[in-house]
Amino acid sequence: MKNVTLQAGNEQDFFRRGRRLARLADAGQPLPEERTLSFEDPADLLRLLTASRLDVFRSVKSEPGSITVIAGRLHRDRSAVKRDVDQLAQAGLVTVETKTLPGHGRMKEIRAAAGVFRLEAMLV
Repeated sequence: MKNVTLQAGNEQDFFRRGRRLARLADAGQPLPEERTLSFEDPADLLRLLTASRLDVFRSVKSEPGSITVIAGRLHRDRSAVKRDVDQLAQAGLVTVETKTLPGHGRMKEIRAAAGVFRLEAMLV
């Protein structure tokens, strides 16, 4: 996936996006490689994107790694980073992939789910 958009939006915005994608599909045109994560209440978006989760996200975006490596980079407790990674993964902002290590076990590698992330908020 190339793009992820996080936004505060309402029901009309959701259906407008759906109609646009349906028109593209009906016309046989390729669908854009994007994902939109929409929150009706901007406060819900802000609860997801805490300062510590943004730090974890930025670290993963610049260089993927295991939870232990990320915790070390950020000088944070591993269990706190794990909780943040779980929330980011549940929202679809990061992916967690189990990798086999040569000769000695496995690790979970954390990666950004897309190359470009856009945050949109409009308060009226």
